Amino acid sequence: MVKVYIDGQEGTTGLKILERFKNRNDIELLRIDEDKRKDADERKKLIHSADFTFLCLPDAAAREAVALAEGSKTRIIDASTAHRTDPAWAYGFPELGRDFREKIAGSDRTAVPGCYASGFASMVYPLVKLGIMPSDYPVSVHAVSGYSGAGKKAIAVYESADRPADFDSPRQYALTQQHKHLPEMQKICGLDYAPAFNPLVCDYFSGMVVSLPLHTRLLTKKYSADDVRKALAEYYDGANFVKVMPDGEPQDGFIGANNLSGTNMMQLFVNGNDERLILCSRLDNLGKGASGAAVQCLNIMMGIDETTGLL
Repeated sequence: MVKVYIDGQEGTTGLKILERFKNRNDIELLRIDEDKRKDADERKKLIHSADFTFLCLPDAAAREAVALAEGSKTRIIDASTAHRTDPAWAYGFPELGRDFREKIAGSDRTAVPGCYASGFASMVYPLVKLGIMPSDYPVSVHAVSGYSGAGKKAIAVYESADRPADFDSPRQYALTQQHKHLPEMQKICGLDYAPAFNPLVCDYFSGMVVSLPLHTRLLTKKYSADDVRKALAEYYDGANFVKVMPDGEPQDGFIGANNLSGTNMMQLFVNGNDERLILCSRLDNLGKGASGAAVQCLNIMMGIDETTGLL
């Protein structure tokens, strides 16, 4: 049995990780007293006592926790933005390639991808890797997400009886093109330039769709939707959690954003015509985009079936 400590267990991601541990008998959870959650000495004590430490914290607090872990044998899984572009850390998206999976398995430091970045990388990384999309492609990406990814304060407003009227509609944000997921989206995918990113938060709890429009004339050669779909299906063949949907999906022509809520699944859709394609990645922003991905990384680092506690 391994000892696990969640630093930041009262946040949305921490609580979801706890939910995924409910029926596991191979994990001993180390708990911090409520009144000591911000006590550095107590946090250090628990971090040093744990075999694995999850960081579900703001970036500055996550960096502080890593410093507190110095001299310990704990293996850290960080759900914050703090270490996602650090080459010393494993990037926690094993389906992107054998090298990603092997680095996660052998690493003492793994950074869980951002939710939007997960959907983005699931499409763009293999396209660049396979030579379908040039690295200097002028990428634009659009996304809709449930409000659970907006943090405790925003969740409270969305669930308030007297919330502002504009919270009833989708709300566009990150208008200055400085969204915190952009650095990993560019670096992990090997793009020459950061994408133009257009995210919207919407009035439902969880789930997201990340959409990638492509002009076929700007790809390395003329590719059809079927060509791209087949390439992605081959790339993710055998993956437990990433599924490329077949031709004709979705049958009704609509892609809902909350269909995978509560799961660790990710679905990729490829549609379009000879001139323009639209690729979509659907996932749960709290699942494959956060807590589910974190638990999947834990399982890989433990050397057990990656699906444990996730199906």
